Amino acid sequence: MDQEIIKRLVDEALEENEKLYLIELSFLANNKIFVEIDGDIGVNLKECMRISRHVEHNLDREEEDFELEVTTVDITKPLKVKRQYLKNIGKTLKVKKVDNQKFEGTLKNVDDNEILLEWKARVPKPIGKGKVTVVKTTAVAFKNIQEAKVKIIF
Repeated sequence: MDQEIIKRLVDEALEENEKLYLIELSFLANNKIFVEIDGDIGVNLKECMRISRHVEHNLDREEEDFELEVTTVDITKPLKVKRQYLKNIGKTLKVKKVDNQKFEGTLKNVDDNEILLEWKARVPKPIGKGKVTVVKTTAVAFKNIQEAKVKIIF
């Protein structure tokens, strides 16, 4: 199976809707092709079907049999690409760094190198007894993120 041709076909299908982007393209055992996509405002079933058809109609099953799965991102899975972070600005993220530090906060900003998280914390008062609520922030470089997930709040 020519992986370059399949990559090109997936890219062509995604170009038809600039709000969609590729998360993962995998070639698994037994000629299974796995395509995972996301979109700036989500992905509907019609788009998955359109991409699947575009790939299937441009490959010859008589030449080589294959299985194709086109799916959207699972909300419980970690974020993989920068565009997913951009899509989730304003949402709460759980971030685990490569040094095992963990943070949970609102995603405030995303740039080419890092993300900015913000959260509220109770800390001792500088003078006297008791605690006061303060806003804390931290910047986390993409290279230091082991895993980042959107916190699902009901």
